[in-house]
Amino acid sequence: MSDIKKIVLAYSGGLDTSVIIPWLKENYGDPEVVAVSANVGQGDELDGLEEKALKTGASKLYIEDLTDEFTDDYIVPTLKAGAKYEGYLLGTSIARPVIAKRIVEIALSEGADAIAHGCTGKGNDQVRFELTIKAFAPNMKIIAPWREWDLKSRDDEIDYAEAHDIPLKISRETNYSKDKNLWHLSHEGLDLENPELEPQYRKAGFLEMSVSPEDAPDAPTYVEIGFEQGVPVTLDGARLKTSDIIRKLNIIGGANGIGLLDLVENRLVGMKSRGVYETPGGAILYHAHDVLETVTLDKETSHLKAQLALKFAEYAYNGQWFTPAREALSAFVDKTQETVTGRVRLKLYKGNIINAGVWSDYSLYSESLASFGESDYDQREAEGFINLYGLPIKVKALLDEGRKQ
Repeated sequence: MSDIKKIVLAYSGGLDTSVIIPWLKENYGDPEVVAVSANVGQGDELDGLEEKALKTGASKLYIEDLTDEFTDDYIVPTLKAGAKYEGYLLGTSIARPVIAKRIVEIALSEGADAIAHGCTGKGNDQVRFELTIKAFAPNMKIIAPWREWDLKSRDDEIDYAEAHDIPLKISRETNYSKDKNLWHLSHEGLDLENPELEPQYRKAGFLEMSVSPEDAPDAPTYVEIGFEQGVPVTLDGARLKTSDIIRKLNIIGGANGIGLLDLVENRLVGMKSRGVYETPGGAILYHAHDVLETVTLDKETSHLKAQLALKFAEYAYNGQWFTPAREALSAFVDKTQETVTGRVRLKLYKGNIINAGVWSDYSLYSESLASFGESDYDQREAEGFINLYGLPIKVKALLDEGRKQ
């Protein structure tokens, strides 16, 4: 520990990282602590961070705006892949590699001896942070206080904060573990640890990006999203950068109760955990993208892509973003997206996303073939197809019949 003179800390200003700065100084021989906060679209959570970081012992605070990098290099590839982990749209998972990558860059430029993070020893984030650090600074020492200190719970952390005059924005009663960024907001802890209990969606202050579907308007809202090669580029006819489309859809979707997910998921470390996710804009974009692919991808490509989407989701969830396998999957996905260009109209109503039209110059849908009216399809040709397709079944049945005689 005496060799560690400077530590770069992944700093959010939440409960965990608020107590880590004084803890590091007390337990690692009073090193210099450089705090790094990443702006990945969490909004006013960054307000007052510099004053707080310096007051609790940091020598400086970097606030890095990574929102567009997060959107373009992490959200968009995951969206194009259609990747979901057990229904979860990977909001925390894909934010960790972009944050950790920038922290490594700052740690190397600062000549730091170690990188510290506030992830618990029970969670997935410790893996995501540390695998990214290993990818870009394989010899960097990593300090994970939750795996070292004597604090056993978030209540213990609050006690520590109060004893060290560290200001907190939470109380013991509102002490959910939350993670917010442009893509989503997650909630864990307190009553959510019991899967027998219904989430208190209508409780004041619980939901932040959305309303309960019960409180959504009685009239539907229509949105139209345009894509170019799988990338969202327009909203209701206006061309916007993707991060701005997400911001606007978060507001529109949130007001209509879209994108709430109550999930008991399988963590990488082996246990099950329960969380509630708010992903209003993300849920809309995933749905629109899926609709567009139904008319622009052929069957074999679509089915193969759906199989590989699960692997993509696992790589993202498990912290394996910076790996040859994930990069190879993204190359495959990019090839599939060459024709995923067009517009999708959706109707949003009390938590539901309802299809309301799709248009694409690359559509593979032929009304003249599919129509129940007169069509270009010669139905007599189906007989030969069925005879050949069913030949193995027929042969087996005939042979089985012969063996019984």
